[in-house]
Amino acid sequence: MILLAMPRRPRVCIPGMPLHIIQRGNNRQVCSASDADLAAYANWLAVGAEKFGVRIHGWVFMTNHVHLLLTPMSEEGVPRLMQFIGRLYVRYFNDVYGRSGTLFEGRYRSSLIHDREYLLACLQYIELNPIRAGMVRDPGDYLWSSYRAHAFGTPIELWTPHGLYNDLGANPADRQAHYRKLMEQALAGEVVAKIRHCINKGLVLGSERFREQVRSLTGSPP
Repeated sequence: MILLAMPRRPRVCIPGMPLHIIQRGNNRQVCSASDADLAAYANWLAVGAEKFGVRIHGWVFMTNHVHLLLTPMSEEGVPRLMQFIGRLYVRYFNDVYGRSGTLFEGRYRSSLIHDREYLLACLQYIELNPIRAGMVRDPGDYLWSSYRAHAFGTPIELWTPHGLYNDLGANPADRQAHYRKLMEQALAGEVVAKIRHCINKGLVLGSERFREQVRSLTGSPP
């Protein structure tokens, strides 16, 4: 019997619509072993985002994977950004640690986000990663996430606040206070499960109506 490989689900990327991205170390191996590594990744992410027209709204950099929440301005923005990071960061990492070969999984995972319904929940999910991993008790204690920008206004060159974050208050102090209260609320289990399911399967995270809108725009299954 001949087993046929299932075709990969095409990535859905629509200019102006946010995406949740996960990039994992190959076989879940460590892809950042020090603060210097994380700073190097952040630097090339910022450079690439500017170069390829991608707005970075949220992130968390962990030892064996990275979560990003971003909005591309073109269909090719995200693929070019991820190729750019992969080329430069992998070269850096291999040089530093005297290794060769693949560092990241062959394909990053992506999920198109219905911003009005899920964007803030997705931000919360991303920024709470270090707590779920038992690394810190408060998200503000973890340096390598977007939480400090959202919650305290820490200036980070990489960060472009999403419009929904800006809508949380009339001024920065109000937005930050609202965001801190939002982060104190536990995400519903079904929301966490849906975020994980959609990112792992490459599905659109949104209502059925939104999924149909995406289908009509792309011709691809949502």
